[in-house]
Amino acid sequence: MTTPEGAAEPSSRQDRQAARQKAITEAVMAAGVIRIEQLAEQFGISVMTVHRDLDELASLGLLRKSRGVATAMATPLVESSAVYRSNRQSEEKEAIALAAMDFIDPGQAIMLDDSTTVMHMVPHLVAKRPLTVITNTLTIMEELRGANDITMLGLGGQYYNWCSAFMGRMTTSAIEAMRADVFLMSTAAVSDDIAFHQSLETVDVKGAMFEVASRRILLVDHTKFEKRALHALFPLRRFDAVIVDAAMPKSEVDRLRDSGVNIVVARRQR
Repeated sequence: MTTPEGAAEPSSRQDRQAARQKAITEAVMAAGVIRIEQLAEQFGISVMTVHRDLDELASLGLLRKSRGVATAMATPLVESSAVYRSNRQSEEKEAIALAAMDFIDPGQAIMLDDSTTVMHMVPHLVAKRPLTVITNTLTIMEELRGANDITMLGLGGQYYNWCSAFMGRMTTSAIEAMRADVFLMSTAAVSDDIAFHQSLETVDVKGAMFEVASRRILLVDHTKFEKRALHALFPLRRFDAVIVDAAMPKSEVDRLRDSGVNIVVARRQR
């Protein structure tokens, strides 16, 4: 991933660690229970490295580690985590992110949520400068740090490591005192033409951002329409646009359009 002008380059070691931890998480999810020695052999790393990775993943609530084994946690929470989401449907997310750039104009104040789909927009924001970017996501703050002609407004609050974002009452209070031109967000699932998320804290923050923005754009790849999550956000009709990838079935796109949803299908990236 390229970075904005003046922004810090990501560490290749951190990238490798994140990719490895994602793969370990998926291996544990697939097995249900797996021995630590088996993980070390499977990934060609030391048992000590596996222990360190498992300790970090356990601290994020993605799995349990005990008596030489790792045990999977509930799937919806794992799928909401930044570790799990980071490389899922990356091509589709990139196409959706590029399509979303058409909804941003220079000089605007935009709000960005903590989704990995929105993260794909960050390297392209320099093309829309000057901009004011408002976000509760530490990863976005770090990516845009020092970028020329981008004013960064970071929302504080209680930090949640599993999604690399600040949430809670302090965060929503700060949002309520602001106004934005555009809010760009994704969601964990779409059921009955309603956006859902597994985390209530996330729903509170996204909901507050939704209410203070003049335009609301939902970025959602086709796989989200196959998932379920616990807490309702908003009906798709309330968004000014819902951007999906080209793998979304045409029959579903037509059905949503007929129901009053403004669907935008992102072009496939070559």
